[in-house]
Amino acid sequence: MEASFVRVVCMQASVLTEVLLPLALAFVMFGMGLTLTLADFARLLKAPKAVITGFIGQIILLPMLALGLCFVFGLPDYIAVGVMVLAACPGGTTSNLISHIAKANLALSVSLTAISTIACVFSTPFIIQFALDYFVKENAPDFSIIQTVIGLVGISIVPVILGMTIRRFNSRFATKTESFFRQFSMYFMLLMIVGVLVSERNNLAASFESAFLVCLTLNLSSVLLGLGLAKLSNLAFKDSLTLAIEIGVQNAALAMLICITFLDAPDYAIAPGVYGVAMYIGPALLALWAKRKMRNEQPSVSLQKTESV
Repeated sequence: MEASFVRVVCMQASVLTEVLLPLALAFVMFGMGLTLTLADFARLLKAPKAVITGFIGQIILLPMLALGLCFVFGLPDYIAVGVMVLAACPGGTTSNLISHIAKANLALSVSLTAISTIACVFSTPFIIQFALDYFVKENAPDFSIIQTVIGLVGISIVPVILGMTIRRFNSRFATKTESFFRQFSMYFMLLMIVGVLVSERNNLAASFESAFLVCLTLNLSSVLLGLGLAKLSNLAFKDSLTLAIEIGVQNAALAMLICITFLDAPDYAIAPGVYGVAMYIGPALLALWAKRKMRNEQPSVSLQKTESV
């Protein structure tokens, strides 16, 4: 009786982690595809400096920043790997929503999300493998780069292409359902965060302080990284906001899914779960600063117009 109960529980857990969660995330990525057009990818040719700067910041510099913070904070292995998985993931639709609210360059935000989503399918598995080899070593869970690439293509690239195709031939449907998919994405991430934090509450209680501090520091540092890169590249103010948001807001839901499903290590998902809450702090402070900056600049602009008259 007890053995059969255990088998049922394991089977239910397997269905949840190997079928339902990937399908739900694929549904989210399909919704993101409905918001994209080929013009979002073509923008790389029209505004290459902003896109390339953001791409380098997100794909190369962000994982390096995360690795440095893992050293500084002396994190437990499972938190360190979770931080690296998170940093290896692209931005999601949440970054586009925050860019819209902050009145940043939404077109650039969408383009960076689209391009980083494709790039991370191939870069993320190698970063994960490095993190496992460095932090966990001989006790690392089974991990296949090839299988992970195939899995990421299946739950991200294919649904995005399908969504873009439907938008191309039925833009009315895409526009009408955009709000639904955005809300579904938000609720899905929140449910995953709650599920991970509840199921791993013992590990969370033992490492919450270090997990929250490193996630908050990563978020604030990545926002500053985006602003710094934009400054070095001499980008416009709206583009600077966009880069800060794109580099500072990661797809925490995808990071949690990788930890739970591909690595079969729910404790690794603690850091992405905590980051899913902490990642709004940096962009919120950024939006307040941007709003104040633009408000202070308006009187000087008005004064210049008056003097010219």
